[in-house]
Amino acid sequence: MRHNYRMNDYERIARIIRYLDEHHAEQPDLGTIARCTGLSQFHFHRLFSSWAGVTPKDFLQCLTHSHARKLLREGNNVLDTALTVGFSGPGRLHDLCVSLEAASPGEVKSGGEGWTISAGFAGSPFGTCLIGESPRGICHLSFVDPGNFEAALSNLREDWPNARLHRDDHAASRLALRIFESPGTVPGRPAVRAFVRGTAFQIRVWRALLQTEPGTLVSYGRLAAALAQPNAARAVGTAVAQNPLAYLIPCHRVIRETGVIGNYRWGPVRKRVILAWESASRLTSVQGGDLAEPG
Repeated sequence: MRHNYRMNDYERIARIIRYLDEHHAEQPDLGTIARCTGLSQFHFHRLFSSWAGVTPKDFLQCLTHSHARKLLREGNNVLDTALTVGFSGPGRLHDLCVSLEAASPGEVKSGGEGWTISAGFAGSPFGTCLIGESPRGICHLSFVDPGNFEAALSNLREDWPNARLHRDDHAASRLALRIFESPGTVPGRPAVRAFVRGTAFQIRVWRALLQTEPGTLVSYGRLAAALAQPNAARAVGTAVAQNPLAYLIPCHRVIRETGVIGNYRWGPVRKRVILAWESASRLTSVQGGDLAEPG
């Protein structure tokens, strides 16, 4: 299991991606990449063994454009299969099931009046996150960069202006461990209850995203076609961008037809890190076995 992450691990991984973007033409070796993180090659390998679950070489392969194209082809097929059987059941076709409920017009209008929302900051494999849980389920999940904590809380208050916020970082940390556990490590986990406010079309898009599996991708156009609205790719993109539950509703798995990763509400580098992390999890489940330390 990979829940013993440190809060600075994500920034190290993000630094590697930025470095590769700037120096990809030079084809830097692992020793050079390790030095850009301020780690020895040995500790660099240890970081990836604990965080990504695969060797640095395999992880970096998960970041390539060709790998994204391969996952895109596979993801389109998975989505077609999932939508063929309909939306019965709690949602995802993998271990972390999400039961997604939509707020009624009255609940949206009340703005959470009479509710207490437990909200707190927690570490995750992708940096600090803010999690808000209402009496109906998780109603907010966002990634927060250093210095933006108050802004993140303000965004949550704007969504549910009449609710009382109760700060509870311990409860948020418990939820984060459950949400960000490596796919496939804990079979049969109970469904996570999620509660969102959105239009009927947005809810359809978000529920379709719940049918995608970790380690697969889908294009905006394929997602629109799967919803029987093939000309609505732009509207699908808008709905994806307005997703209120980062990672939990996996909008990070939607990319362009060309294989270009594209933008992400919580940063394009973070999107690539999440995709590579999920792909690495899938690779580990196929390969099995322990990781060897570098010689």
